[in-house]
Amino acid sequence: MIDPSAVAALFTEARTHNKWTDQPVSDADLTAIFDVLKMGPTSANCSPARFVFVRTPEGKEKLRPALSAGNLDKTMAAPVTVIVASDPKFYDQLPKLFPHADAKSWFVNSPALAEETAFRNSTLQGAYLMLAARAHGVDVGAMSGFDKSKVDAAFFAESGWKSNFLINLGHGDASGLLPRSPRFDFDEACVLA
Repeated sequence: MIDPSAVAALFTEARTHNKWTDQPVSDADLTAIFDVLKMGPTSANCSPARFVFVRTPEGKEKLRPALSAGNLDKTMAAPVTVIVASDPKFYDQLPKLFPHADAKSWFVNSPALAEETAFRNSTLQGAYLMLAARAHGVDVGAMSGFDKSKVDAAFFAESGWKSNFLINLGHGDASGLLPRSPRFDFDEACVLA
């Protein structure tokens, strides 16, 4: 069991930030965050997520037209915005990532299974990124609220990757926090079977 302070940092005291301080998130921070998140499990170690760390003014301007009005200001102000994407052809890497079996054959002739696997596991890896960032002392603000087709055209025309969701990273300014929203009790969301 991990220390209660770690649980607080990752979950119970962690908040979704909408406002950011000027403190930067360095490339070394991003590498350290990735080096933790990549260790999280995915099915057959498929690791379909791909991450674009948008951190330059040019990158932010490229992202701007795809953002919904409600996400524009906080995203432009965030030190880093991560485009969590998936590689639809993730299975090409399975001989390297899952050498114990011919896992590539499971997906290469089943586009629906490949798409579902890529989406599910890239979402999971995006969640690992949020936890790794929090563990590294970096605050997060995950969001939908963007035009996927515009992001894919602007950032993934050559690679064919598909955007999933966005995560703003930085050091949160508590003055931008909303009151904590309610959560379900166990009996409202869980069934023991």
